[in-house]
Amino acid sequence: MACVRRFGLRLQTLFRRNRGAQQLDDEIQFHLNQQIAENIARGMSAEEARYAAMRTFGNPTYLKEETRDTWGWMWLENFLRDLRYAARVLARTPAFAIVAILVISLGIGATTSLFTVVRSVLLKPLPFKDPSRLIRLYEHDTQGKFPYNVVSGGVFGEWKKQSHGFSDLVLVRDGTEYGLSGTGGQLPEKVRASECSWNLFRILGVEPALGRSFAAADDQPSAAATAILSWGLWKRRFGGDPAILNQTIHLDMKSYTVIGVMPAWFAYPAQATQLWTPIYHEEPAETIQALDDHEFVAVGRLNPNTTETQATAELSLIVRRLHDEHRDNPFVSDAANSRLLLEDMVGDIKTPLYVLLAATGCVLLIACLNIANLLVARSATRRRELAIRAALGGSRRRLLGKHLTETFLLSAVGGAAGVMLAYAVIQWFVATRQDMSRVEAIHVDGVVVAFALGLIFLCALFAGMVSSFSVSGDHILSSLQESSRSYSAGPGRVRLRKWLLAVEVALTVVLLIGAGLLLKSYERLRASNLGCITNNVLTMRFNLPDAKYSQPVQRVNFFEGLLERVRALPGVEAAGLGRAVPGSGYWGDGGFLVAEHPPLPLGQAQYAITRWADPKYFAALGIPLLRGQTFDANQRLDKADEVIVSESFARQYFGDEDPLGKHLVKFGHAHKIVGIVGDTRFLIAKPAQPIMYFPMYDGIMTGGSLAVRSNHDVTPLALPIQQIVQQLDSELAVSDVLTMDQMIGKSTLDASFNATLVLAFAILSLTLAAVGLFGVLSYIVAQRATEIGVRIALGAQRAEVLRLMLSDGLRPASLGLVLGLAGGATTSQLLRDLLYGVPPLDSSVYATVTILLLAVASMACLLPAWRASRLDPVQALRNE
Repeated sequence: MACVRRFGLRLQTLFRRNRGAQQLDDEIQFHLNQQIAENIARGMSAEEARYAAMRTFGNPTYLKEETRDTWGWMWLENFLRDLRYAARVLARTPAFAIVAILVISLGIGATTSLFTVVRSVLLKPLPFKDPSRLIRLYEHDTQGKFPYNVVSGGVFGEWKKQSHGFSDLVLVRDGTEYGLSGTGGQLPEKVRASECSWNLFRILGVEPALGRSFAAADDQPSAAATAILSWGLWKRRFGGDPAILNQTIHLDMKSYTVIGVMPAWFAYPAQATQLWTPIYHEEPAETIQALDDHEFVAVGRLNPNTTETQATAELSLIVRRLHDEHRDNPFVSDAANSRLLLEDMVGDIKTPLYVLLAATGCVLLIACLNIANLLVARSATRRRELAIRAALGGSRRRLLGKHLTETFLLSAVGGAAGVMLAYAVIQWFVATRQDMSRVEAIHVDGVVVAFALGLIFLCALFAGMVSSFSVSGDHILSSLQESSRSYSAGPGRVRLRKWLLAVEVALTVVLLIGAGLLLKSYERLRASNLGCITNNVLTMRFNLPDAKYSQPVQRVNFFEGLLERVRALPGVEAAGLGRAVPGSGYWGDGGFLVAEHPPLPLGQAQYAITRWADPKYFAALGIPLLRGQTFDANQRLDKADEVIVSESFARQYFGDEDPLGKHLVKFGHAHKIVGIVGDTRFLIAKPAQPIMYFPMYDGIMTGGSLAVRSNHDVTPLALPIQQIVQQLDSELAVSDVLTMDQMIGKSTLDASFNATLVLAFAILSLTLAAVGLFGVLSYIVAQRATEIGVRIALGAQRAEVLRLMLSDGLRPASLGLVLGLAGGATTSQLLRDLLYGVPPLDSSVYATVTILLLAVASMACLLPAWRASRLDPVQALRNE
């Protein structure tokens, strides 16, 4: 009960100070009156009684202070008093306050937003049941060619039968595309799907938001076709209608029953996955049982008492036995590999995100240094005030407390603005990078708020403590004597400001070097030659459903009819059809034999990227025919027995030998090499690899990519071409309608995004450094105005004063430049994996950064130096 009364008394003292003070005065006066009355009763006069009572009672003011300490929280009262004082002081210098708050908000906002992304994507566990026991499984080639190869269905089947380290295993095929037929006036569309084992959702510990997941009976070749929708597809295509459950939709013109809808946050195995189908129902038995057809993803859940190393070693033994039993097949792997599922999902974006987080950390540190530097310079102008306060009894602790409170107020206001900025940046990031893995997990939570509060406290502490070296109650007399009326900073404080500037410039140089390397890498990447024409070329993909085009002749007739109509469109200069256009991806490879060469040693293999192309495909894309000819018109269906190879194919597998006229054994029969074409890249960032092209009209392929070239803007042709497809087949949907330039931009999105953000951070840091140089040199000029006036009065030339001030500002910038170049040479090694065609020590980048930094520093120092050189000595001495 006493504690409650004491707490209430302290609250009253804090929030009702006047009432509490009046009560204390009344109580003290009461006790004084009582003592006076007792003294009078002893025979003293009224005057003597009052003096005696005062002597007995003690100093009332001192007693009031002691009582307030007992009744209230003096530390809190002092803090609130200092806070009000700091607000008044900052209000008197609004320009300084606004700049400081803006700098802090940018630093805290950028760092908080990137921390949110890194934590949500890389550090937060997957939203699955016991995610630490989920691992991604790979086949592994001990010769080092394929350390993390996708899994074949036959190998997975043996793992499922023989392994004991997993409580469950699932097989997934990602990237399948279905043509979703339109109903109720809707157009057909291509949707990306994942074929999966029936127990995928069970192993992940996820249940559909509506309906049910797959059962074992659904994942059989003879079962009725079923599908589970993603939340996004359900909302977009079916209006979020729960009645879609147990209804029929048509995928590739086959009927599927919708049995469930997944939660909105679920996105596995890819962000773009829109529906799931049972894999053993969808895939033919020969694909599922093949040991050398590597196109599946395997995921396992470890048993409680099994480690990842033990389980992987067991899988390797199984694969090794299969390899030894099939030594005649060189495409059967001989080991297994694994990674945590989280590591597998975010592996490609891990390094870029950490680089961006480090860049924002540099920006925050630069912001703190900038604030500390401005506070040091500002405290110099207030040093006489502080010295007088100390002379009047202010302790160093109280002076430091006031200074730290002022810094805390700046950091708190700037941090609040930074948190709002971070929220806006996160929303922009999520909207911009919908392709990024785990983007659905990015959001602000309590940990992020706590991190932001921690940053606010650290920024205030760092800037306050660094700048507090100039706030001291010591050497009061020297502070008062440094100038009679004006003030010129002492050498210690000048050195502190210059060192702070040097560190700030060094960090800026490190960021500029990183941004320069990434930007040059991106430019090199975009300037890379795909090996074909990219200007005014339109591409689109389609896939003919087996339900309607089961016969090869049906597919070939569709291909020929489509190309004939497209080539007849006005504005079309050329059109071609192939399995995939350059830059669109790998799309698979295959082994082959050269009939004229001796048999390969046991276990060795030759393989190349496998493509199909119609006779005019190469001309449409501008892929040069180096030797020989393209396909004859008779290369159709069973008569197709020719092949065209790329330049690197001829060089790698034939050397100095002429490949024309030789035969490649593939698909069970020999194909005559009739031509050699120029190399193309399957991705712009990857080097050209050997490619073999087979006739598109052989009837094997069920779809491909249409490439249309025009002599002007090709985008208006997209709609007429899609209308032709609809005329040929009203249920057929096309996808990836992109120009070649758009496709390249899509494939270089990561490089562009990383380079742009780091460049933005570097420009921000350079701006902060320039502001710091300008501000500090302006303060120095103001403080040295008398000295400069005396120099000019004694005959110093104004050009000499200009050089003196410029050198004063450029010295810390030059020191920071040297330190930054050394730091950049070290840290740039961490960017090696992100660079394309650019060495980490690229001399042109370092030279450009040096010139840019010196130019900006000179511009920042020029105006204060010019003002110093134009000082009127009479006016300066009159002020003194």
